[in-house]
Parts: sequence; C-alpha cells; structure tokens
Amino acid sequence: MEKVVVIGAGSWGTALAVLLAEKGFPVTMWDLNEEKANKIQAERENKLFLEGTKFPDNLNVTSDMNDLLKDAGYVIFSVPSQALREVAKKVSGQIRENMILINVAKGIELSTGKRLSEVMKDEFLGKYHENIVILSGPTHAEEVARGVPTAIVAAGKREQSKKVQELFNTELFRVYINEDVVGVEYGAALKNCLALGAGVCDGMGFGDNTKAALLTRGLAEMSRFGEKFGADARTFSGLTGMGDLIVTCTSKHSRNRHVGEELGKGRKLEEILNEMHMVAEGVVTVKAVHELALKSSIQMPIVEAIYRVLYEGRSVKDVVRNLMGRDLKDEFY
Repeated sequence: MEKVVVIGAGSWGTALAVLLAEKGFPVTMWDLNEEKANKIQAERENKLFLEGTKFPDNLNVTSDMNDLLKDAGYVIFSVPSQALREVAKKVSGQIRENMILINVAKGIELSTGKRLSEVMKDEFLGKYHENIVILSGPTHAEEVARGVPTAIVAAGKREQSKKVQELFNTELFRVYINEDVVGVEYGAALKNCLALGAGVCDGMGFGDNTKAALLTRGLAEMSRFGEKFGADARTFSGLTGMGDLIVTCTSKHSRNRHVGEELGKGRKLEEILNEMHMVAEGVVTVKAVHELALKSSIQMPIVEAIYRVLYEGRSVKDVVRNLMGRDLKDEFY
C-alpha cells in the first residue's frame, strides 16, 4: 500500500490518519511542534485534540520535514486555512508528479481572497495542479473517530477524485465525487460563517424558528455567493452545502457555533478565542467573505451582520433588529 503523509496533527488530521492506518496504509503525521509530535508519538494518541483514539502501529508522528514526502503517494494538508500557504511552500520542493494532494481545511485566504486550492496552485508553481483534490463535507473528527456513519465529498478532476474516493471509503465513511471544486470550497468556507450566527441564536435563547430561518436564508446567501464565482447551484443542496451547514450550525462539536453562542451570551470575541485550543475558521473567513461580497456587489445580509458583530463591535441585539427590519421582498429573486 502507498504511503500517506498527513500534514497537521489537529483533530481532523488525526482522525483521517487513524482511519487510513486502520485500512492498512502506512501513515506519517507531521506537526510543526517537536515537543507535541514526540508526545503524541510516545503516547500513541492525540490527547489534546482527539483523546481516547488509539493509534495503530502503522501510524507514526514526526516534526521533521526533511524528506517528509519521500515515497508518499498521498499528501493530506490539514492545517488552518491561513497557514496553508506557508506549509505548502515548505514542501513544494518535495512534490512529485504521481502524488495526490488533498486539502481538508475549510476557509478563504484573508490576504488574497483566494480559495485554498488556488493557494496550493500558487505555491506549487504550475506543477501538478490536476492532482489537487478537496475533501469536504459534514464531518466532525470526534464522530469519525468513533466510527459514526459519515458521508463526504472528494472534489477535483475525476481521475484524481476517484483515487481519493477509493483511498478513504470504508463501510462507515462513504465518499462521493463532485467536480465542482469552486462550489465545494465556497460551501465549506461559508458554512463556518453562518455557524457563528447559529451560535448567536443559541446564546440569545432563540428557538427552532430562528435557527431554521437562519439556515435557510444562509443557504440562499451561500448559493448566491458561489454562483457569482462560477459554482454549480446544485452543489449547495448537497453534502458540502446544506449538509455541512446543518451539522456545523447545530452540533455541540462545532467550534464556530460555540464562538457564536458565547457572543450571544454577551462575551467578548478575544476572550472566547483565548480560551480555545482549536481554530474557529469562521472568524477570519467572515472578513474574507465580507470583502469579496462588497467587491462583487453580492447581497449577504446575514454574513454582513456577523461581520459587524465581530469587527465593528456592534451589539448582537442591534444587528438582529436590523436584519429583521430590512425592506420586505420576495423569497426568490
């Protein structure tokens, strides 16, 4: 079996590394922090991010990037979206023609407004672009690690996506193919923004009516945004659109929903983020999406409201009142 390298030892990278090791693949997981990598390797589990998930013998952890990708057939990038460019640059010299390059992070690069596959293409300098596949969908690491039945999407060129489908698919982890990379990436990014809003609803004690309205109108914003940049509208009714939106906006595992919930309770953003040891991608993505929407004249009132709470210090009560008091209009326009 071909060697798999997982770059990033967070909860999702760890869950995928364990899944593939259990299928029999030799897996190496890399983390920037030498002390952390050595600790995980010695304890044979990632107690910080995925406690209780024991490592198979064929899963090893390192912080050494020298020859990291040697003999690898698959390279999985599982680092925060804003760190992807730096990491891709560091390993670009080790990329070879026959490697399948898989990104599992969800977001938009703030400094450029680019999707993450575009960031990878930048750093790989025109080489092996067709080998980039996005793996995305309604998936919590904690549940995948417990063997909860899960469905996900591999997005890229069909030949390469098929290889990723076969790599990951198990009896409990079902992989679909979608060639709409633009829609899959934007769905993954925007659902994190909307999860912040869903959390605010929970924190303020709103009910099911409010959550249903936010998810439905949020999906409309997601579709409007994606289609503006060439996405297939059908993608947003699929696993990486509606599916990921549902799970992220309703789950106790969702970091972004948690941040929103604490904001809804009246806490400050800086305080909330300082006590978290995992990244809530939506906080940065909201800013990137807001800027892109303004430049492209896309109406996104929910994302704009969340942006104003996060970056302009507006009170949650004020932005909710403004959202509900906008000019009346048709549902579909």
